[in-house]
Amino acid sequence: MTREIGVGLIGYGLAGRAFHAPYVGATPGMDLRAVVTRDPAKVHAGLPSMRVVPDVAALLAEPGIDLVVVASPDALHAEHALAVLDAGKHVLIDKPFAATLADARRIAAAAEAAGKVVTVFQNRRWDADFRTLRRLIADGALGEIVQFESHFDRWRPVPTGLWKEERDGGAWLDLGPHLVDQALVLFGRPDAISLDLAALRDGSPSPDYFHATLRYPRHRVILHATKLTAQFGLRFAVHGTLASWIKQGSDPQEAATLAGNLPGGEDWGLDPVEGTLTIGDGGATAPAANERGDYRLFWRALAACLGGDGPNPVPASEAIAVMEVLDAGLRSAEARAEIAL
Repeated sequence: MTREIGVGLIGYGLAGRAFHAPYVGATPGMDLRAVVTRDPAKVHAGLPSMRVVPDVAALLAEPGIDLVVVASPDALHAEHALAVLDAGKHVLIDKPFAATLADARRIAAAAEAAGKVVTVFQNRRWDADFRTLRRLIADGALGEIVQFESHFDRWRPVPTGLWKEERDGGAWLDLGPHLVDQALVLFGRPDAISLDLAALRDGSPSPDYFHATLRYPRHRVILHATKLTAQFGLRFAVHGTLASWIKQGSDPQEAATLAGNLPGGEDWGLDPVEGTLTIGDGGATAPAANERGDYRLFWRALAACLGGDGPNPVPASEAIAVMEVLDAGLRSAEARAEIAL
């Protein structure tokens, strides 16, 4: 790379604080130069010398900004991404890509017309458990997959009142992008989707439960999330013609950054809870060693891409594919019917 990539960040909530600012700082060749927020004290608590600006227009007027991270509420993703592209800058959008499929396509088209990179932060591709599962599948340890079950369950029986719980689509547009993206990385586009979407908590302003079935010719993918599960340890249950793999627990990186730890160190991304591999013939069980989770791999790939030395880690075409499944899911839930893809 010939020069440092100047980065601007829109929003300093959970995404900006835990998934973006720390990783920009940990990525060689990147420099976080300004943050848009209504709460400068929150930024300065962790980044005392960071420049804070009041709005997107002020950020885009800042000198030396090459890449803008959009970590604002979902409904503003399209507006902010299009403004960034119109200003001639690259854009990274936190999931979901946009609030609607139509907006996602507008962003992709604008990026292509501007000749700028647009990417989406699908960080869960670099979770320890998902990287472990990809290794097991690639090694043939499970045989041909017949059923893939992915959970993001929580115990949050009382709605928080945050905007995330009031978004259209509820949990499906919050956690669904992670689970759908992982399924598409592993198996490609399904033939059809059936989605059950519901608000099960008292006073929940939007759906807090989903159960999706993606239909493929020779296997089924089940994506599930709820906020009323007291025992929420299950992450993956994957069954193949040779063996099953069951994984409890979650990748440790989010908790580490929220605790104030910066990405780095020998134990970064190490998940202490190994999954269990059960062999079909005989039922013998054994732990399956975990791969290391590392969101820094996304950021380094993006830096290389912007420097002309590698591909986009999550190209717009893949983000659109996720949005198409999310959109079909919403139509399935409304119609109470399977929707073909």
